[in-house]
Amino acid sequence: MSTDPWLERWLALITERAGTDPVLELGCGTGPDSAVLVGAGLRVVGIELSSESVAAARARVPHGAEFHCGDFRDAPFPLPAGDAEGSVGVVLASLSLHYFAWDETLALARRIHGVLRPGGVLLCRLNSVNDIQHGASGPPPEGKDSFYLVDGVPKRFFHRAAVERLFADGWRMLHLEELTVHRYEQPKVLWEAVLERN
Repeated sequence: MSTDPWLERWLALITERAGTDPVLELGCGTGPDSAVLVGAGLRVVGIELSSESVAAARARVPHGAEFHCGDFRDAPFPLPAGDAEGSVGVVLASLSLHYFAWDETLALARRIHGVLRPGGVLLCRLNSVNDIQHGASGPPPEGKDSFYLVDGVPKRFFHRAAVERLFADGWRMLHLEELTVHRYEQPKVLWEAVLERN
């Protein structure tokens, strides 16, 4: 049983907005969210940087999902043949958009906006500045907007205002909530956001 069953409350919305098209999952990891989506009767196209994680995702979700190994900052997204920009109903990005410089993060938000059809939704989760168990400690480095090196890995930690700023252009915020989840050994504090393309 999942200790982080966050997608369950959004499955009706995801199913409605996805229609017959696959959900595009950015940073699918080993596929726990992909498995939930496929279990709900949806199809998934997942992108993950780690080849080991992609292999694990393929083993976990052998049917109903297509996994690609690569950097989702690279264009274009691996959409199914025949699908074009502006044709996706749902993009999922759980704990995967906070590893980049601010300009790269903004560019990703714009690319996600571009791949969604009008009325399509992005479900995303981002590190909170209150996530002290996972690296949010002390004032942010000068000019870095809560961007830290955590065990050698760059991570951004968001205030509510930063989440709102990231999605200020072309989005309607359907939901934004700071939550504590039990996904890892230590509790994790994050922002959960659901955004609709205007």
